[in-house]
Amino acid sequence: MAMEEPDRPRPSGDAASRLAGEDLGPYSQAELDERIALLEAEIVRVKAHRAKAAAHRAAADALFGKGGG
Repeated sequence: MAMEEPDRPRPSGDAASRLAGEDLGPYSQAELDERIALLEAEIVRVKAHRAKAAAHRAAADALFGKGGG
């Protein structure tokens, strides 16, 4: 299993960048509401992953004695 490289820059064409640049004009209010719900669910998923990664990192730092200061 390959380790992730969190410090590596993301390509400029990643999904979030494409979404941020998309023209929202053609969407109806219902479609925009659906899009908002999907994005809010994605935010929850990303935050949960971030918390899991932070806990994993803290456990590794504690195990290997890497600390700040």
